[in-house]
Amino acid sequence: MRLGVNLGGRDAAALLGVARRAESLGFDSLWRGEAYGGDAVVPLAMAAAVTERVTLGSAILQMPARTPTMTAMTAMHLDELTGGRFVLGLGMSGPQVVEGWHGVPYGRPLRTTEEYVAIVRRIFAGDERVEFSGDRYRIPYDGDDATGLGKAMRPGLHTRADIPVYLAAIGPKNVALATRIADGLLPILWSPTGWRDALDGALDGVDLDRFRIVATVPVAVGDDVQECRDAVKPFLALYVGGMGAKEKNFYNRLVRRYGYESAAIEIQDRYLSGDRKGAIAAVPDALVDDLALVGPKERIAEHLEPWLTCGIHTLTIATPRSAAMTTLAELVL
Repeated sequence: MRLGVNLGGRDAAALLGVARRAESLGFDSLWRGEAYGGDAVVPLAMAAAVTERVTLGSAILQMPARTPTMTAMTAMHLDELTGGRFVLGLGMSGPQVVEGWHGVPYGRPLRTTEEYVAIVRRIFAGDERVEFSGDRYRIPYDGDDATGLGKAMRPGLHTRADIPVYLAAIGPKNVALATRIADGLLPILWSPTGWRDALDGALDGVDLDRFRIVATVPVAVGDDVQECRDAVKPFLALYVGGMGAKEKNFYNRLVRRYGYESAAIEIQDRYLSGDRKGAIAAVPDALVDDLALVGPKERIAEHLEPWLTCGIHTLTIATPRSAAMTTLAELVL
């Protein structure tokens, strides 16, 4: 198993320090996501400038925020400037962000994802003019309000056809789609013991040496186990309780499939009613132990065993704290 770390925060010096330290410790990859604040591309470009070896991945670029062609252009340029170190991680986000922030319809996410990846890969191939006629995307655009002047074009930049494409997915249908059209999976709130049942067989028979799972995992290192658990609970409460509308919170659904139905309901009810402290308090210790690595180094080593054998390719530390990075490097690398 390899190690990655998320490039969180907005402080440039801290971000560059994490990038340098990760590479010096032997980490395999650096990842950066985006929601409705800063983007993923700028921090990755900064990290690329101070590293030489580590893979740089978007986790994720939001598909509704960019046309497929814009995403392909960005990915190819990052890949070229980093000497082939880029992994394109894509995700739909949820309807609250898609419609509330980006101002575009959420629509049919599975169909949108399939068409989006197909266009990106066609551009990566770089061997023909790009034309696409789908339900969601049409290139050149030929809608009722088109000028009629659009024409099919070849990419003006071409690096390699096999830039890896990973998808953020945690639901059975999304994961099944990812195994068909992508090179890997970017899950969050991953349970090393409960993922098979929760995904309803979506990964059964999949070659996990070829199709790579890069799981983001909260890590808190310290002598007091309960204190470390409590440090992770706000992160879990945010995702389970507040990351999406009540009827469209994919993380809440996932935790329910793990067997924490009543806890998931209580966390969400409290969070959406404005009781953030109550939502955090409602996160069970058992859920933290299931989804995170917490406590002193010796305990983390003991709890690391199922992570090493559950089929994931890369364990990505959710928060780039020095103690977490050092401890995982000493235990895994």
